Amino acid sequence: MMRTLVLPTDAPTVLGPPQGRWTYADWEGLPDNGQIYEVIQGVLYMTTAPSNFHQWIILSLVQHLALPAKLQGLGYAFTAPIGLLIPGCDPVQPDFVFVRQANAGIIRDRRIRGVPDLIIEILSPNNVIYDTQVKLRAYAHAGVPEYAIVDPMTRSLAYYRLESVGRYAGAETFDEQAQLSFACLPELNLVVADLFAGAPDTTV
Repeated sequence: MMRTLVLPTDAPTVLGPPQGRWTYADWEGLPDNGQIYEVIQGVLYMTTAPSNFHQWIILSLVQHLALPAKLQGLGYAFTAPIGLLIPGCDPVQPDFVFVRQANAGIIRDRRIRGVPDLIIEILSPNNVIYDTQVKLRAYAHAGVPEYAIVDPMTRSLAYYRLESVGRYAGAETFDEQAQLSFACLPELNLVVADLFAGAPDTTV
């Protein structure tokens, strides 16, 4: 095994194959050291622990989407760290992922092994390009029907709907005062402001 420089480039190096040749098996062999490792098109990426505000927003997504969906028998939601294996991603660990009840068969053997119905990522100052470009392309290529990006800096949510294989339609942006429902969860309305309300520390 050789030493691989993990992206972003200021991250440490790890033992593994050259960038572009990482696989799920290589990922499984990485140490459980509190870092979040993801593999997209054979390239290993690493992110460090997010802010309190980031985690607060995840809890809000659980409160306003995951729990109501569970109580109504609509499907299953998971938060990072979680191994999601979809085409070109071996694996990724989205901040929030939802699988409709009808697609529950992809949840097996400790991972989600198939395309979920919805992925939501939350921006941090050091992952903007990663979530808005790298992951956007990867999720579109994999055929993820709905992708949303929450921006704590602007208190907004950008929503992408799959237009064709490998391509999302242009982003629809919802500000803090707006509300929306996802196609996979039409029964639930999400008020964007609720994602941020009550956070004791809003530092991004």
